[in-house]
Amino acid sequence: RFIRMLQGQRDLGAVSTMILSELAGLVSAQHGVFYSMTTPAEGVEPALELQTSYGYEERRRLSTSFRLGEGLVGQCAAEKKRILLTEVPSDYVRINSGLGAAPPLNIIVLPVLFEGSVRAVVELASFSPFSITHQTFLDQLTESIGLVLNTIGANTLTENLLAQSQSLAAELRSQQEELRQSNEDLEGQASLLAQRSAEAEQKNEEVQRSQRLLEEKAGQLAVSSKYKSE
Repeated sequence: RFIRMLQGQRDLGAVSTMILSELAGLVSAQHGVFYSMTTPAEGVEPALELQTSYGYEERRRLSTSFRLGEGLVGQCAAEKKRILLTEVPSDYVRINSGLGAAPPLNIIVLPVLFEGSVRAVVELASFSPFSITHQTFLDQLTESIGLVLNTIGANTLTENLLAQSQSLAAELRSQQEELRQSNEDLEGQASLLAQRSAEAEQKNEEVQRSQRLLEEKAGQLAVSSKYKSE
């Protein structure tokens, strides 16, 4: 039921919050953090970024990002194996409530995998031990969670590609409209140029006719002047 509920979600933040809330209740954990694996740009090292938390009090000395092999979160991702702490030092972390604060008894760090690739790391802390049943259950559940996270990632990628495709299509339509308008302007200019060329040709013919008439009149005047002289 829980996995089916997650499959209906599309936002990673909402899904990670639901996962921590559900897991905390199922294994009696009072503290939890969810780190998602980033998809870095080319040449940039991948890292696990804090996505959401459960009963977590942020502290300045603690990082919200881990590279592979860095800290227990990064080590869990590097080894792709569960890490269980059964003797937690009193100053390691404290679970706070309105009535008081105390260190947890157990901490478990879980890799969330899909086809051997790390998608996230979940860390849970509890006042009571994580039993073998709890550990087995969490291992099985994180496999299903990995499938859900991969589906969300694939859907997000598809939506981004679709949005890019729609943006490119809109840009192409805009360019086509600009090209059509430019062609219409060129056709208008060509038509105007042809009209002016025809007008210039007509005027040239008129000038030529005027020149011929002047030449004829000049000839007539010359003949008339000759006759008068004679």
